[in-house]
Order: sequence, then C-alpha cells, then structure tokens
Amino acid sequence: MNISEYFEKARGRGILATADSEGKVDIAVYASPHVMDDETVAFIMRDRLTHHNLQSNPHAAYLFMEDGPGYKGARLFLSKIREEQDSVLLFSIRRKDYQETEEQRGPLFLVIFKVDKVLPLIGAGNQ
Repeated sequence: MNISEYFEKARGRGILATADSEGKVDIAVYASPHVMDDETVAFIMRDRLTHHNLQSNPHAAYLFMEDGPGYKGARLFLSKIREEQDSVLLFSIRRKDYQETEEQRGPLFLVIFKVDKVLPLIGAGNQ
C-alpha cells in the first residue's frame, strides 16, 4: 500500500492507540496522519495522555476507517522516531489554524513515527 496516495484520497476517521510503560492503554481520535514518506508518518498532538504514553513507550497503532458502507480502511503499526515541540515544520504542515494564542493552546508536539507494518482494516492479522 502506498500510504501517501491512500491518505490523500481516503476520507474517514482515525483512532490512535498508545500504552504507557506499565501497559495501561489509551485510545484517542486523531485526524489522518501527515505522511512524510512511505515509511514515516507524523501526528500533531497536545500534551495529553497520548503524548505522555509515548514518552515511556514508543509504540502505537493507528486505525483508520473510511467513510461509507462496509469496513474499509487501514491499520498502521508505528514506532516513535522523534518529536519536535512548536517547530517550524509542525506549523508548516498543520491543516487548520485554530486562531488561538500560544497561552490558550499550550505546547504542541509533532511526533514522527516509523511505519513498521500496514494491514487492512479487517483480516491479514497473522502477518
């Protein structure tokens, strides 16, 4: 799957799952990833539970379900490579301007992941 082409065309909703160092799981609604290349994606996040979990456990899973009938989509298995706080790159790829001051929004983090594996939404779970 060419994830760059896929996320340019696909419309739907996504869920990012993380766990802390003790294995306590969190899931959160996230927009489509920012595809850096076919092996790297990034998400912009606030300093909340998902970001906190990634400080002690670099692994995450992203589930994307396409709009429409049936169950179409993708699952991305991810490993955190690095992150940037309030960087030029973050603000250059941000899709929406929320018209908030830095004090109102707090810090923003661009978390960059290596894509370890891509599977369809349903099936192919033994790979």
